[in-house]
Amino acid sequence: MSEEQTYGFETLQIRAGYDPKKHNYASTVPIYQTASFNIGDTDRLKRLKSKEEHGFFYTRSGNPTLDILEKRITALEGGTGALAVASGMAAVAYSLLNVAEGGGEIIAIHSIYAGSYNLLEHTLPKFGIKVKWIDDPYDTELFRKAITKNAKGIFIETIGNPLINVLDIETIAKIAHENNVPLIVDNTFATSYLLKPFDFGADVVVYSSTKALGGHGSTLGGLIVENGKFNWDNGKFSHFTEPDYKVENKNLLEVFPDTPFTTRVRLHYLSEFGAVLSPFDAFLILEGFETLSVRLEREVENTKIVVNYLLKHPQVCWVSYPDVPDERNHNNRQLAEKYFPKGSGSIFSFGYKGDQEHINKFLNNLKVFSFLVNVGDSKSLITQPSQTTHSSLREEDRIKAGAFDNALRVSIGLENVDDLITDLEQAFKESIK
Repeated sequence: MSEEQTYGFETLQIRAGYDPKKHNYASTVPIYQTASFNIGDTDRLKRLKSKEEHGFFYTRSGNPTLDILEKRITALEGGTGALAVASGMAAVAYSLLNVAEGGGEIIAIHSIYAGSYNLLEHTLPKFGIKVKWIDDPYDTELFRKAITKNAKGIFIETIGNPLINVLDIETIAKIAHENNVPLIVDNTFATSYLLKPFDFGADVVVYSSTKALGGHGSTLGGLIVENGKFNWDNGKFSHFTEPDYKVENKNLLEVFPDTPFTTRVRLHYLSEFGAVLSPFDAFLILEGFETLSVRLEREVENTKIVVNYLLKHPQVCWVSYPDVPDERNHNNRQLAEKYFPKGSGSIFSFGYKGDQEHINKFLNNLKVFSFLVNVGDSKSLITQPSQTTHSSLREEDRIKAGAFDNALRVSIGLENVDDLITDLEQAFKESIK
């Protein structure tokens, strides 16, 4: 891995974590479609249990195909370890449980994916974990004021969904560390090609690899990555320092000093809750990795053209994209210049100037754009969050999240950009007939 770290992103996305010599010289990562692995003999069992030899017992706790995926995202993020799970929500849920096990408080912002919001607002409180919401995420001092002795972590998204806002990650990370809590960042919209949160102080990065990492809308998956720098032995996280029965009652930090976070999730939550990514799905996500940089470059280019078109359209009352000055996201442009020098991604929202009947006609008349609840696909997608992804939220919470009644969230793909604009234009015209 030390040699791999000298390679550029484009090389790592294709080759990191994989040595063909160890897999019968297969050029493409093999799919180890098996539930279990032969141990060999009792002497090897001892070596595996003592960690003298790296190997696999059962796919729920580890598999060679998943292992390569985990090593590849670790290299791309500049981390120390990673864990692949069955969905993005599994990655979020396991990460938040791992920091707040036994009770505590998570500080979070409203402009996040509805699944994450509902987890924090409705489900985790039943496990003794409370959430403290930040109403104005641009006022970083509010994060400091929200932290109490019961705080166990801060959770944000690098690009908010669906508000498409950017936060001052570096400042929030400093506030977290001053108070001995980790910063957990969902980097799904940006990906490590456009932004590496570890470079700005994040401690744990989570992904829905269903989105841009996989890139083809074919596969559910999630990833958790750590950088091995956070001090879990600071008195607030006793479940990391007490004897752990999964490692012969040893201290987890001593046994896995570089990867305590993902190892603990693997040993406890993945093993016992079982949200396992299949080897075939890991293979599909790895295939998506190989074209990540090329896809994003084209998608960002297309997005800027479509955004500029919409900014001038009479049936559009606002556009929320980090490169565009907007009163809802007053710091977006300045923060985007700092955090997104390669571009601010392929996802944005815009406000349709009209009522729900006209919005319905607009959506129903699109021919190229797919009307569905996903993002980061090679195909261009559109949805109305207030009616789909965020429909379970109360109206006041939908507004805080950016799921306004007239908001349409767009994910730009790889189609000919002129065709995309033509499709939007004809749908606008049909919507007001």
